[in-house]
Amino acid sequence: MIALLLGDSVTFKNAPIVKTQMLIRKPAEDVFEAFVNPAITTKFWFTRSTGKLEAGKQVRWEWEMYGVSAEVRVKAIERPSRIMIEWNDPPLPVEWLFTSRPDGTTLVTISNLGFRGSDDEVVKQALDSMGGFSFLLAGLKALLEHNVALNLVADHYPDAHKPRVRDLSLGEG
Repeated sequence: MIALLLGDSVTFKNAPIVKTQMLIRKPAEDVFEAFVNPAITTKFWFTRSTGKLEAGKQVRWEWEMYGVSAEVRVKAIERPSRIMIEWNDPPLPVEWLFTSRPDGTTLVTISNLGFRGSDDEVVKQALDSMGGFSFLLAGLKALLEHNVALNLVADHYPDAHKPRVRDLSLGEG
């Protein structure tokens, strides 16, 4: 800590691993399905996907309000207990674990690692990841337990939204 106060650089011996978790009061199969099925996931995370998550498949997730997307390579699907993907370039692994509990609830744990760059960049990426996945779990919890879409992802950075292009052929005016 003293080195930080004096402005000295810090080198990590071990890169940070982001890990966040949330208890969801639904069975593991339901919670798992919410992550592999974009018809559900788009209600609490990204806005568009090219398909369901399946082992060995590559899909594209889009956050249209921000004009960003991610290519997602599905490394493992172990229904209903584990999802492992890689996203971004260079690829960063993200793992979801779904632990069934005796009372019918599910503990969802998300881990993200492999951040690259300078120490400052690695810390920023890890903090952004922790915040993002925490929002994700809160949105999931509200949707599955209370059928409420909180719009956490879209509302987190409202000033960063890209203008929506209206499609006049669809009667949008």
